[in-house]
Amino acid sequence: RISELTLLRGTKRLLEGANLAVHPGQRVGIVGPNGCGKSSLFALLANELHAESGNVEIPASWHIARVAQETPALPDAAIDFVLDGDTELRRIERELVDAEAKGDGVAIGHLHARYADIGGYSAKARVAEVLHGLGFTDADFARPVADFSGGWRVRLNLARALSCRADLLLLDEPTNHLDLDAVFWLESWLKNTPATLLLISHDRDFLDAVVGQIISIDLQRLSLTSGGYSDYERARAARLANQQSAFEAQQREIAHLNSFIERFRAKATKARQAQSRIKMLERMETVAAAHVDSPFHFNFRQPNALPDPLLSIEKASAGYVDRKILDNLSMTLRP
Repeated sequence: RISELTLLRGTKRLLEGANLAVHPGQRVGIVGPNGCGKSSLFALLANELHAESGNVEIPASWHIARVAQETPALPDAAIDFVLDGDTELRRIERELVDAEAKGDGVAIGHLHARYADIGGYSAKARVAEVLHGLGFTDADFARPVADFSGGWRVRLNLARALSCRADLLLLDEPTNHLDLDAVFWLESWLKNTPATLLLISHDRDFLDAVVGQIISIDLQRLSLTSGGYSDYERARAARLANQQSAFEAQQREIAHLNSFIERFRAKATKARQAQSRIKMLERMETVAAAHVDSPFHFNFRQPNALPDPLLSIEKASAGYVDRKILDNLSMTLRP
């Protein structure tokens, strides 16, 4: 639960007086223009940022998982790196080694019971399923993390977040660096996870397939819409259309009142009615024009000179060593 939250990043105000409630087991997409504060909201929930004011309430017992942004070149095997994300499982394994060294039968019994409760005996199988789903082969499991390229290390970080039995899962653009098969697998996995999911994504189809609610960050506020991204877009379009219609109707009413006031303010017989309309204008709650926040701007610089032609291709061929894609291609592009 977020209550009356104000959040800044540096000097930029991202949220002000924001309120939100997410319930256990919900799968929620988070959308908004670039720079509006989506990733900062995740950092706040992960206790990496602090709000200027307001409250964020998360059950104290909940374990929160998010995908790390970087992975050092570790010598650890890939499967061990992913298993390390389940800190309780690894802690119990260490304590079991100590208890067995001390011959502490009572502690060993308690630890084995807890290990079974958290699925410790099937943990490697679960992790292997996640790694396979994300495109890793059996041979990759024993390879050191340092052997993998940047994109595959991102997949390892994602596998680690998915495998750690989190109560709250924070995923920021998880389909980046995934091929289509891995995206389909992840879509299926997320639809079946018992964890509460908050998902940032620009992939509309992925959001539609996975989430049941959408949180939008707009004008420093949080709003919750039921349904997938397509439902959110329809509701947003209807809201903007209604707001613009109300704004235009009010502008017509204001123009009509001002016209009456200007015409009859000086006439004694109409002065009281003119004053009444002045007070009506003063009491009127202004409807804002529909506004779509889009901080992105660009322009093309005007060139000092343009060659003519800009591009000329004559009888060109292009393709691969074993296969020609284009042949005998001619083309001229002028300013």
